[in-house]
Amino acid sequence: MPALQTVTTPAELRSALAEARRQGQSVGLVPTMGFLHEGHATLIRRSAAENALTVVSVFVNPTQFAPTEDLAAYPRDLARDQTVAQEAGAALLFHPQPQDMYPPGHATSVSVAGLSTRVEGASRPGHFDGVATVVLKLLNLVQPTRAYFGEKDWQQLAVVRRMAADLFLNTEVVGVPTVRAQSGLALSSRNSYLSAERQAQAAVVSRALRAVQAAYAGGEQDAQALLAAGHAVLAQEPVDLDYLHLLDAELQPLQGQLTPQQAAQARLVFAGRLHAVRLIDNMPLVPGEQVQQGPTPGAPL
Repeated sequence: MPALQTVTTPAELRSALAEARRQGQSVGLVPTMGFLHEGHATLIRRSAAENALTVVSVFVNPTQFAPTEDLAAYPRDLARDQTVAQEAGAALLFHPQPQDMYPPGHATSVSVAGLSTRVEGASRPGHFDGVATVVLKLLNLVQPTRAYFGEKDWQQLAVVRRMAADLFLNTEVVGVPTVRAQSGLALSSRNSYLSAERQAQAAVVSRALRAVQAAYAGGEQDAQALLAAGHAVLAQEPVDLDYLHLLDAELQPLQGQLTPQQAAQARLVFAGRLHAVRLIDNMPLVPGEQVQQGPTPGAPL
């Protein structure tokens, strides 16, 4: 297995990619905030299978955190990230510092109107401006053929896709199905804040989403009645709910009786806190995603 090359500045990144550009090789990009787990490894493996060279970025982006959020506490382990990235097939790991990505005098940000201010954006104002800005920077630096994002961050994926389309970016944005523990819990770096017992409790989120799916499969078509099935399951654990929504393709809440066309495009989205740890998850109303299994909660990678 070729050794993973780690670079830390935009200039080093461009230099490391120069030969691939000269040869016209395809390049895949997997943007991450580090503390890589099996979900990230799945993205990297997908990229490595579809491109000649894969770049993984590891950058805890300060502009997508509010002052009250966990920027300082966000888990970091570069040695672990390098091991996961190399074993999954990455060739390059880009690990910049904030001053590399936001040099003195930085005055430009990106905002995707509409999609960025709904749902998660309403709960975390400015969050998606930070996401869009750093993703555009990474896309400009790497100029990848394809960029890979997990569907667990469904709204993020929608924002990035809209930005890429609106700005005519020459990169294919690839969404990859959510990777889950055997309990159903969506894998996340923030899961490390929870003990194995509390991760098992957190699986109530996926059970709630599947309860909504089951209610629809059983014949229920009213949006509020469907969501009520999810609320009933969430009540089984001490979940501090932020939102549970049934959304259309534009991330607008669906109401009333759903048509088959609405149901086919509908997405269930959840955000809430369990033992002070914020969790997000989503599923289609009509099951169709290929759910990939990760390790059991608390198990090593």
